[in-house]
Amino acid sequence: MPKADIIAVTHHHGDHLDPAAIKAVRQEGTAILLTEKCAETLKDGTVMKNGDELTIDGIPFEAVAAYNLVHERSPGVPFHPRGIGNGYVITFGETRVYVAGDTENTPEMKSLKDVDVAFLPMNLPYTMTPEMVADAAKAFRPRILYPYHTGDTDVAELVELLADEDAIDVRIRSME
Repeated sequence: MPKADIIAVTHHHGDHLDPAAIKAVRQEGTAILLTEKCAETLKDGTVMKNGDELTIDGIPFEAVAAYNLVHERSPGVPFHPRGIGNGYVITFGETRVYVAGDTENTPEMKSLKDVDVAFLPMNLPYTMTPEMVADAAKAFRPRILYPYHTGDTDVAELVELLADEDAIDVRIRSME
């Protein structure tokens, strides 16, 4: 595989911000998009806050807030607090791709428009339940939906919840 031209990091947890992995795939001139918290670890990237927009090499990026509404580490302490993480809408020509990061079905996600392909996390207890993913997908209606970061969550539940949504093509890929 060729080295990366652009790397977009969603948040600071080790399964998303891995300096060794980034070093292995970056090259001279690789643009790295980071959250403020990630910039504490990687000093040479561009910080994007929730709602920011930036174009790199002709590719537009939109930072979408990524956070928990329900699931908490302890009472009052969400796994992913509001304002810390990003998802990204990336536009390749006429195709808009949304990579959600670790989040739940937030109002910011549900208000997205014209998303062609969406990658939504479904990894309990850290991200969404199948019901939350279905709720989000029905709200912003991507043409293609890939559940990812699924852990032990049964993806068949999501397929069943969206069975009547002919306009949303749910695609399941093995990560093994």
